[in-house]
Amino acid sequence: MSETLFISDLHLDKDRPHSLRLFEGFLQTRVPGADALYILGDLFEYWVGDDDPAEHLRQAFDLLKSLSDRGMPLYFVHGNRDFLVGEAFARRCGCRLLDTETVVDLYGTPTLIMHGDSLCTDDVDYMAFRAMVRDPKWQAAFLARPLPQRHAEAEEARARSRSSTRGKSAEITDVNSRAVEDALRRHGVHTLIHGHTHRPAIHDLDLDGHPARRIVLHDWYDTGGLLVCRPDGMSLGTL
Repeated sequence: MSETLFISDLHLDKDRPHSLRLFEGFLQTRVPGADALYILGDLFEYWVGDDDPAEHLRQAFDLLKSLSDRGMPLYFVHGNRDFLVGEAFARRCGCRLLDTETVVDLYGTPTLIMHGDSLCTDDVDYMAFRAMVRDPKWQAAFLARPLPQRHAEAEEARARSRSSTRGKSAEITDVNSRAVEDALRRHGVHTLIHGHTHRPAIHDLDLDGHPARRIVLHDWYDTGGLLVCRPDGMSLGTL
């Protein structure tokens, strides 16, 4: 049966070996035979540059490359933790890097896919941070620093993010409904798939008098989650 798989927010890290083993098993047993795999950001807890050997991820990278070499289309959208993923990573894993907002054809349904952090416009502090780290000059300066320094700064940023998020309401850290509607209108579609918020659900919307949908993907902190898209519909669930 034809099917396309979507995942996001794995936050792979050497301190969470369970998630890494789960991902490796997913690549070995669930992905083969699918039409395509889309990774919608935050594959890693953080990524400090493609020159990082990331030895703990070697097997996962090899499995991705093996799938690609066998003809499996793999696609990657940057998240808020892995915005520094570049073309060297793409070649290493055999995947194609997509734009922040990309429309794909899912068995006849044009669908907007993204990580989702750009929709959280009520979180003013985060949006300012996002604009800074997405700036090419900031990225060039960061990547010019020694690898150990980049790791240390990423760990500090992660700690600050955790502290900041604890002090924010659920409404602030969720997507803004107007931003969602604007994104759908901007691309002329009625279906959106994203991650980032860690609040998996399928939301039915009304967009200018027409039905629309927003599908939010699972994170992988406890168990793996995925969206399975087939010609006859979509299903959101866990492994």
